[in-house]
Amino acid sequence: MSMKKSPISKSIFANRELVIAGIHGKEAVIAPLLENEFSVLCFTNKKFNTDALGTFTGDIPRDLSPMDTLRQKCIKVMEWSGCTLGVASEGTFGPHPQIGLILADTELVMLIDTENNLEITARFISTSTNLASCETNDFDELKKFALNAGFPSHALILRPAESDYAYMKKGICDWMTLLSEFHRIDVQYGKVYAETDMRAMMNPTRMEVIQSATYELIKKLKSICPECTMPGFAVCDHKPGLQCSDCGFPTRTPLLHIYKCDCCGHTEEKMYPHNKTGEDPMYCDHCNP
Repeated sequence: MSMKKSPISKSIFANRELVIAGIHGKEAVIAPLLENEFSVLCFTNKKFNTDALGTFTGDIPRDLSPMDTLRQKCIKVMEWSGCTLGVASEGTFGPHPQIGLILADTELVMLIDTENNLEITARFISTSTNLASCETNDFDELKKFALNAGFPSHALILRPAESDYAYMKKGICDWMTLLSEFHRIDVQYGKVYAETDMRAMMNPTRMEVIQSATYELIKKLKSICPECTMPGFAVCDHKPGLQCSDCGFPTRTPLLHIYKCDCCGHTEEKMYPHNKTGEDPMYCDHCNP
């Protein structure tokens, strides 16, 4: 997926060092995209352990909201690196915010630029996730669970129980290790709790979603405010009311998007954000109650 470079964005970021927070290999998908689009010089500083802000397994609790955790990741790694430009990502897993019962991976990617007083965040939600867990003392059952989870390309984590961290083995990605760790835990504790390893470098499906979130960040960075020419002129709200193409009744579909610049506060309304002037009657509460 290629994107046209913005000369304004490039003049702000070009040839500057950009530190990417994290110890889980996310730079593999984030760095090439940002370097190609903005001519930044990406690097990582793995001396700052982002796991200190919480882990998916819960052995280190997450005390902050996803957005606050994301911001802290970015700020802390910039402080550790003496860098004025930084990027971090944060993922959460659970019910889809719109669909509900379907599991989703929500990835946030944030850029902070202290030279230009910028904080820009993009979000991407995907139902592509292998998030799952099981408790068993039967290796055949564990084997079936592993295959359904995409093992061995997608790693697993084993421990005695969901809330028991007396022993835990992360990053299991081969059958011999899975078998030996299963027996070790089963013999000592009588049961084994298995879950998918959701760390980026252990989960190719999640890595693809992080890449998609990075594309969304790039779109925002290339959207320039018409007033102050700073990047990040993005949708902050919408108004429903696109008319039904059959009865003319206003639907819940957005009629317009509201764009806002966080730098100067300039706002604009853009009609027909999905490039259509009428909605299909199937989405009309009057035609299809």
